[in-house]
Amino acid sequence: MVEVGSDLQKVAREAALDEYREYVTYSALARAERNPRRRSVLLRLAEQELEHFRFWNKFAGVAPPVLRFKLYAYFMVFVRLLLGATFVAKLLERGEVEAVGRYRSVLPLLPDADREALLKIIADEEGHERALIDQLDEAVVKYMGALVLGLADAIIEITAAHAGTLGTTDSTVVAGVIGLIVGVGAAISMASASYLQAKHEVGKSPGVAALATGLSYIAAVALLSLPYFLLHDVYLAFAASIAVGIFLAFLLTFQGAVYAERDFKFEFLQTVGLLLGTAFLTYLLGDWLGSMFGVKELVG
Repeated sequence: MVEVGSDLQKVAREAALDEYREYVTYSALARAERNPRRRSVLLRLAEQELEHFRFWNKFAGVAPPVLRFKLYAYFMVFVRLLLGATFVAKLLERGEVEAVGRYRSVLPLLPDADREALLKIIADEEGHERALIDQLDEAVVKYMGALVLGLADAIIEITAAHAGTLGTTDSTVVAGVIGLIVGVGAAISMASASYLQAKHEVGKSPGVAALATGLSYIAAVALLSLPYFLLHDVYLAFAASIAVGIFLAFLLTFQGAVYAERDFKFEFLQTVGLLLGTAFLTYLLGDWLGSMFGVKELVG
């Protein structure tokens, strides 16, 4: 271990642990990857992270908690099965801007040879690793827009449909069926629109885009409507459906923020605000129309 000052050792310790954790994770992802080209990219990323760890550990002298990092890596392999290798790779690379800032802060503390090595690591973090990640080229990334379109529209539209029924019926089954009818019809409409849009986009299959939009829409509709068939109080069912909608919005915005490298909190709060605002307005509309036409007495 090289004798260093406390500031450099603090940055080096944190960096060494981060780089080793990512090395273990990329190695596990590579072992689980069946596509030879993607496996090659993941192995290159793992090798790069190991080189970075070795550099930092000259100054830190840490013994990484291998078992803990392996458990973390296995969890990331599970996430990869759900959301794809590109998502996990981009998730691992979040926070690199802050890391590069810390790396630059210790450049003056290093001798010339080590300073050159650190500049190469900074170049890797700023561009090379992202270029490698872009080479993963998964279908889920290509059709992410179609998935987001289906889920986002379903969350808001079906929540609005359910909210509108609160003023017209006390029957959870009726409210649930209305949501399903509206949802399936809207899913067909959205899938058709996605199909037509993809016909004008290079590199996309209109059929796959339509399928991604339609299936994600129907999946969201089913989850949002499920509480109405499990609970017998329409307001309790509505609250449960809202909770499901917020959870889906969390997954949707977090995944989108990771892929697009945007701020997650703002997008999540914006989506929840639209969800609750739409639900409130349609509830008022449904209650007013229900009172005006006496629908609640007719439907029961």
